[in-house]
Amino acid sequence: MERPQDIPVRYLKGIGPKRGEVFAGKGINSVEDLFYFFPRRYEDRTRFIPVSALEEGTEQTVKVSVVVCGQRRSWRRRGFNITEAVVEDPSARLSCVWFNQPYLKQYLKPSVRLILYGRVERYAGRLQMTNPEFEIVSDDEPDGSLNTGRIVPVYPSVPGLGQRTIRRLVRESLNKYLGQLQDFLPYDVRIRNDLLNLAQSLLNIHFPQSLELQKEAYKRLAFEEFFIFQLPLAVRKLRKRQIPGIAHKIDREFIAGFIRGLPFELTSSQVRVIDEIIKDMSAPEPMQRLLQGDVGSGKTVVALVAGLAAISSGYQAAFMVPTEILARQHYDKIKSQAAGCMVRGKQVNAGLLTSSLKGRDKEKLLAQIKSGDIDLVIGTHSLLESDVDFSKLGLAVIDEQHRFGVGQRAVLPQKAMHPDVLIMTATPIPRTLAITLYSDLDVSVIDQMPAGREPVKTEWITGFKRDWLYEQIRSAVRSGRQVYVVYPIIEESFALDLLSAKKMYAEFKERIFSEFTVGLIHGKLKQKEQDQAMEAFKSGDLQILIATTVLEVGIDVANATLMVIEQAERFGLSQLHQLRGRVGRGEHVSACILVSDAAGTDAKARLSALVKYADGFRISEEDLKIRGPGEYFGTRQHGLSGLRIGNPLTQIQLLKKAREETVRLVNSDPDLAARQNSGLKEKLLQRFPEYEKMMLIG
Repeated sequence: MERPQDIPVRYLKGIGPKRGEVFAGKGINSVEDLFYFFPRRYEDRTRFIPVSALEEGTEQTVKVSVVVCGQRRSWRRRGFNITEAVVEDPSARLSCVWFNQPYLKQYLKPSVRLILYGRVERYAGRLQMTNPEFEIVSDDEPDGSLNTGRIVPVYPSVPGLGQRTIRRLVRESLNKYLGQLQDFLPYDVRIRNDLLNLAQSLLNIHFPQSLELQKEAYKRLAFEEFFIFQLPLAVRKLRKRQIPGIAHKIDREFIAGFIRGLPFELTSSQVRVIDEIIKDMSAPEPMQRLLQGDVGSGKTVVALVAGLAAISSGYQAAFMVPTEILARQHYDKIKSQAAGCMVRGKQVNAGLLTSSLKGRDKEKLLAQIKSGDIDLVIGTHSLLESDVDFSKLGLAVIDEQHRFGVGQRAVLPQKAMHPDVLIMTATPIPRTLAITLYSDLDVSVIDQMPAGREPVKTEWITGFKRDWLYEQIRSAVRSGRQVYVVYPIIEESFALDLLSAKKMYAEFKERIFSEFTVGLIHGKLKQKEQDQAMEAFKSGDLQILIATTVLEVGIDVANATLMVIEQAERFGLSQLHQLRGRVGRGEHVSACILVSDAAGTDAKARLSALVKYADGFRISEEDLKIRGPGEYFGTRQHGLSGLRIGNPLTQIQLLKKAREETVRLVNSDPDLAARQNSGLKEKLLQRFPEYEKMMLIG
């Protein structure tokens, strides 16, 4: 009997190869994947709200018929089509408008029955739905219909397939194959946590018999995701406790002297985190610690202290960062701060290893790393290459950890026998979530900013204030300061109607700011050209730097006081916060101006949050609320894409219960070797095959 996970979705009746490719684009390759293609919302079609009872500012579902429908061209935007319709039910009429969807006219004929879902707004004195979702229905729907007279699922859109077709495919698949699906959650776990079995959960998440059963199904499936997500972490933490590490003999007086010699005073938060790290490094187990801290909170100097602690114990330290620009900046800063440091009668030597280092220079550096002449090496992915051998690596620091995949993060520590590992991120998440979601790591948080650092004033403007914006740029440059202007794309895109970095660079240089020096930096430039542009900006030779998101990570120019972000709605909230963190790094008052004509709800929420909040932890919390966990904890950050339905922010207690159950399970069966856990082990490796490569499961 074929299992749902082994049956390609293209073999289902009504799909075929072409539709199979469309489903594959949504991550749906098997029948089981279709089971886990969850509705994004539900409509209670056992009763509809009358049009006369609609309230402005709410999202509602109504059942109506079309009175009249027409189309016109926008006089403001060339080639822009507007479809307008008047619909009614027995209680009242309602206006609807759809933008740039000319095909709608062939469907919205008079007397056609519709179910509409959308936000109710007031326009020109009357209630209106703008771009509502719609579904054509028939008054003679059969008994047992999937589309009316019940709680109806509404799925994420699939190109070329309507909601009715998706519902039919899901229902037929459940009817035919659900019986072959094994419930991999152990029975005792389900009983202790009062969870539905898998079959009941999938039936009621797609076609709930009641809202109460839908909630129970949601609870079970969210618990399942949290459990699977955290199980490998629990296994890894158990394994780490069994591995012998380095009990560093740290010269604490040397460390204290280095801290006293810094040209600035550490915050109490930095001091606390350093104590946590040194205590970990002194223990005989390998340190596995996550260091969270906002942009500009001083993580680099904490990592340097950890590196010097390892060096004072007779070991080497390695810092891995995602970009060459950031590697060079860390190298310059660390060399400056560590200048004159003598450990065991020897000057501390630092080296920089990036992809641009070639020939004899690279050979010389690799030889020095292998011999131990280099105590501290800062580098990019180049540190992972097979020809990089350490004499005695004792500490691996991985900065901006979300830029590296799970496998990449595992490679650097494998270049020695269980060195200590410090993972750093400037994209913090609330501490309660961090402790749970990174349960294989100990978590340290720098929650203070250095003294005297003022928050960056943030303002959101529309394109109508561009003349005012350009005056702000001129004023900043004339006062001796420097300015970043960031764009979301490099080349001109007529489809998206965006201002591009290359086009505006030419405009700024030749016309708008011809009296100033203007530079351009983006990811498609050769590394040498990027470095030259950045060096010119850091030295003050460039006054205005046009850039793309290559700026997001780590460039530090104290004299830059104004950050302008064009088409700001095209960026994620955490990304905007990172970009804002590139200014306000010196003694001068700094500002960030967001330029956007955004009309979408999510875009408005992101921009408003950035204006309102300066704290990265609060920003991260808002980002999680807006984007949802599936995207927030996506493949780039964790190497996982399993959180489709569970929300760590709103279900923290369920998340903790799942964590407790994973700890209980791995303590009794760390290899998942027991017969009753075979299905769980198979599911774990099916969902997250990267963990097999990391040898977390025996």
